[in-house]
Amino acid sequence: MSKPIALPGEPRVDLEQARAHGLSPGEFERLEKILGRTATFTELGVFSVMWSEHCSYKSSRKYLRTLPQKSELVMQGGPGENAGAIDVGDGWVAVFKIESHNHPSYVEPYQGAATGVGGILRDIFTMGARPIASMNSLKFGSFDHPRTRYLLGGVVGGIGGYGNCVGVPTVAGEVMFDAAYNGNILVNAFSLGMARKGELWSARARGAGNPVLYVGSATGRDGIHGASLLASAEFDAESESKRPTVQVGDPFTEKLLIEACLEAGKTGAIVAIQDMGAAGLTSSSSEMAARGALGIELDLDKVPLREANLTPYEILLSESQERMLIVAERGREAELQAIFEKWDLHAVVIGEITGDRRWRARWRGNVVADIPVGALADDAPVYDRPAAAPRKSAAARATVRREAPPPAVALRAILANPNVASKRWVFRQYDSIVQSNTVEGPGGDAAVLRIKGSRRGLALSVDSNPRACALDPYAGMIATVIEAARNVACAGARPVGITNCLNYGNPERPEIMWQFAEGVRGLGDAARAIGAPVVSGNVSFYNETEGRAIMPTPTIAILGLLADVARRVPSHFQRPGDAIMIVRTAPPVLAAAEYDAMYGGGEGGLREIDLARESALLETLVVCAEQGLIRSCHDVSDGGLAIALAEACFNPEARLGAEVDLAAHGLADPVELFGEGPSTVVISVASKDTEALMRTFAARNLPVYPAGRVLEAPRFALAPEIDENINELYEIYETALPGRLSSHD
Repeated sequence: MSKPIALPGEPRVDLEQARAHGLSPGEFERLEKILGRTATFTELGVFSVMWSEHCSYKSSRKYLRTLPQKSELVMQGGPGENAGAIDVGDGWVAVFKIESHNHPSYVEPYQGAATGVGGILRDIFTMGARPIASMNSLKFGSFDHPRTRYLLGGVVGGIGGYGNCVGVPTVAGEVMFDAAYNGNILVNAFSLGMARKGELWSARARGAGNPVLYVGSATGRDGIHGASLLASAEFDAESESKRPTVQVGDPFTEKLLIEACLEAGKTGAIVAIQDMGAAGLTSSSSEMAARGALGIELDLDKVPLREANLTPYEILLSESQERMLIVAERGREAELQAIFEKWDLHAVVIGEITGDRRWRARWRGNVVADIPVGALADDAPVYDRPAAAPRKSAAARATVRREAPPPAVALRAILANPNVASKRWVFRQYDSIVQSNTVEGPGGDAAVLRIKGSRRGLALSVDSNPRACALDPYAGMIATVIEAARNVACAGARPVGITNCLNYGNPERPEIMWQFAEGVRGLGDAARAIGAPVVSGNVSFYNETEGRAIMPTPTIAILGLLADVARRVPSHFQRPGDAIMIVRTAPPVLAAAEYDAMYGGGEGGLREIDLARESALLETLVVCAEQGLIRSCHDVSDGGLAIALAEACFNPEARLGAEVDLAAHGLADPVELFGEGPSTVVISVASKDTEALMRTFAARNLPVYPAGRVLEAPRFALAPEIDENINELYEIYETALPGRLSSHD
């Protein structure tokens, strides 16, 4: 085999050029040792993307290996495929994953968010699953920051514009505003798909001599170095110049690609398939070959191009959207090409699988890259970076210090806080009912989907708690996992699987690495306690600007399974006269609560969470739902108990009131009214079922407080100090976010 050639006009490959590509001196030395020669410029580009943090997980792999990834329901979990898969019964498999598109969305919010949605959808249907639902977790800066309104509008527009056009409903999500995200927003996108059991596809190449097909859109220059120089580096004063590295999406082509791929999969001619996502053709080809312990040879002259003069470097590193790479059974190429032609999509044989474990690229008759395939995938650098707790705890993060207002004043102010107020302005821009699987959409504790042809249902929730994680990354992660699990349990679903998006700052800083290590430890402990393995996920490092990191923001999405979707539990009160019950595993605290961010008072730190009690609460909520004992159930989270009780009254079909005597149970001070933290749940129950419900919780040593009753009148009375009109509170809650967006303060 001839030595790869350098092309005329290409830059000289040396240490300075390697640094410009994001490689360290040690990595450049390792690269040259692997090749036994100086790399070509094309090869340098290939190594730079495959060894980037975004693609190689070189700082996180050590920790991710400790997570629980298996259960009797797991069909696919952990690394090696595009998404995780859980057996949900009746011959169905749920395929799901969450990923970040943070830096692209800050640089170009509409396209960054849109292509984040497109990319996660492709991860799902490359498993052979039809995407049926999306969620998202969004973090923006303070409303005082001049870019916040622009970024929010662009991101929400991009999510809605792409998801609505492609025909996948957005059924749940979360939005938070904090000055910690002024210079680095977070856009985490989740997708869920359904496949028949036994019909999942693989991303593992098989069969030397099998052809490799490029399908989908043509390749352009958009997205070049998106993985290595945008997603794997912190922001600085030059970030705006990185706009050209953001991909441009086309949801209509994505819809065609979904249908074509699912139809092609039914032929049995597909051996392996992978999305050309981060690092484009380079990552998809090298990873599929490496998983199968095989090699691959690509003919770049055959790649469909949007521009005639693209170089091999640009072709291989482009992250143009709506493209897939397929390994097909030899001799069945024309069969697949006919299907893609029917859907007006490119389907071109651009190479073949080899048995020599080399990753090789040809262009105009010359070899331009020849690399051991393992060096690009499994043998990429893995670091054990220094990790150390900061000398000054993150708990010292500055908070306001104001005189505590009367409870009624605090109630109204917190309802008007954009972090607590209704997000209807956001989710009304998303189609949440297309495909007709949505039973409960945005606005509740969890989304609920029917499984057509089955009595079963699925519940979905996505949660994060960055303020708690800033105080204590281990305990904060546990609180985040438990909250997400509690949300699906409140809907009557048993948590069965977790996917995560772990958003942190620069891992080369010991305090950031410590946050990450502690977070993963907490994720593992919580996942084991609730019996829900971590089947997929994503790590997003370098979320900081000019040395200022975001708060540690691990985002957790949980899949819950309902045995009977008709037994689902809504989060709003349903009938006047129902009893209101409060279940809690431990008292709340003001630390990391919204009240603390507004008024202070949370100096005591987080409370330790008893995972055994949390697991018992989850199971008891599901059992009570299955027995029909619960009319409504709402998790106490942002804003605390008083806010949760008010939200439970905000039934969109018919607002109801509540009369609750918290003082009788010693629950009337600010900590009890507005504290957050350990599990508290507000339940409404028919009077005839109160004793049965209390016995069920008592049997598991879980305290239940009969707190009051649901009213037909729009009165919100929390004795002794709050007596408000529920319609007025609802108006505050619903108009707060649109009001802030229209304000120019």
